[in-house]
Formats: sequence, C-alpha cells, structure tokens
Amino acid sequence: MQDKTVKKDQNIILENRRSMTISGITDVDSFDEREISLYTQLGELIVKGRELHIDSMSVETGDMTITGEIQAMIYGDSDRKGPVSALGRLFR
Repeated sequence: MQDKTVKKDQNIILENRRSMTISGITDVDSFDEREISLYTQLGELIVKGRELHIDSMSVETGDMTITGEIQAMIYGDSDRKGPVSALGRLFR
C-alpha cells in the first residue's frame, strides 16, 4: 500500500514581475486577466495584475506557471483550504 503524506511546502518564484511559478496548489477558485484566486497547501493566495494567463498547471504535482504583469500577491485565510470549484473538479 502506498503511503500518502500531505506535503506542506508552498514555493513561489517570481521572475522580473512577468513570470511566476507556484508549487503546492490544491485548487483554483477563479481567474481572469486581472486576478487569479487559488488555494495552496498553506491557504488562500490571490495574484493580481494585468494580462494574467495561467500558462501551465499540473494536477499531479500542484505546480502552476502564471505570466503577465504581476502587481500583487495577497495571502488569505491559512485555515481554509478552499472549496472544490468546478474548475478544480475539471483539473482532477
């Protein structure tokens, strides 16, 4: 039987405010070209900017790459891991 351990790592790499790689994603709540609302292993994260695009997302690893003009990252409630949205169900 495989041992399923919950990983509590969440890393963010921001390059020149134009490209962001995030690990530990558990769900994507909503997204448009100005705001991406998602949930990580450690809670809610909102990325704000202009012309934002989700370039890639891996359900297996929980990694995501966002490009565009990134202006802000806002952390939300760390206790809430997020509801399973329609988009989250689609990626599973």
